[in-house]
Amino acid sequence: AECQLMRTERPRPNTFVIRCLQWTTVIERTFHVDSPEEREEWIQAIQTVANSLKAQEPPPDPMEFQGESPGSDDPDAPTGKSRPKATMNDFDYLKLLGKGTFGKVILVREKASGRYYAMKILRKDVVIAKDEVAHTVTESRVLQNTRHPFLTALKYAFQTHDRLCFVMEYANGGELFFHLSRERVFSEDRARFYGAEIVSALEYLHSRDVVYRDIKLENLMLDKDGHIKITDFGLCKEGVTDGATMRTFCGTPEYLAPEV
Repeated sequence: AECQLMRTERPRPNTFVIRCLQWTTVIERTFHVDSPEEREEWIQAIQTVANSLKAQEPPPDPMEFQGESPGSDDPDAPTGKSRPKATMNDFDYLKLLGKGTFGKVILVREKASGRYYAMKILRKDVVIAKDEVAHTVTESRVLQNTRHPFLTALKYAFQTHDRLCFVMEYANGGELFFHLSRERVFSEDRARFYGAEIVSALEYLHSRDVVYRDIKLENLMLDKDGHIKITDFGLCKEGVTDGATMRTFCGTPEYLAPEV
């Protein structure tokens, strides 16, 4: 029921576009009518139907949570088609871990197993409006098709009528940014240890023709044993083979090389 209705005069006058998100796939249809008045009638009728369907959906679960952060357990995270299904009702919602433009990350506990996970919840309408569908699709594919001890593992992926949900391994050691800010400097041995784990994870992605393009301290988490967990795969580039080049300007400004 979530959709965007857009008016345009291209490629022909009195055109309107319907765009919606089905799981991670954008569905877009373009229509032409004879007059602006007819276009408005169509848009109002479609919006009325969309609002009616949306009203029939059960209300989403509350997304604001408070509470203490308990310890976590290492999840057994399957990949690909073997991943079991889940719903919002399968979890207890404990604490808001982070909030961004497109959604939020919540600490959850799976009712059946008692295990703790980080649930990333994205609003479909915001993902579409901000033109972030491609990045969301990429993140979903990379999460589902990779498994490495130093990459954040995906346990479940599902959707509600207005949200996309990724249930991921909970790295309760915090961001590397926090630890470096607190300690100001790491010993050479510690820096070498983190560097080796990061390189191991990146080499694994490269072996699967995936380039990770957003390495920064905020995307490097630590698990309960102090090992690296790389997170946030939205800027990954897939299908990059040996000798291929990329020209997209992306990343985080604070971490760009000075010459760029």
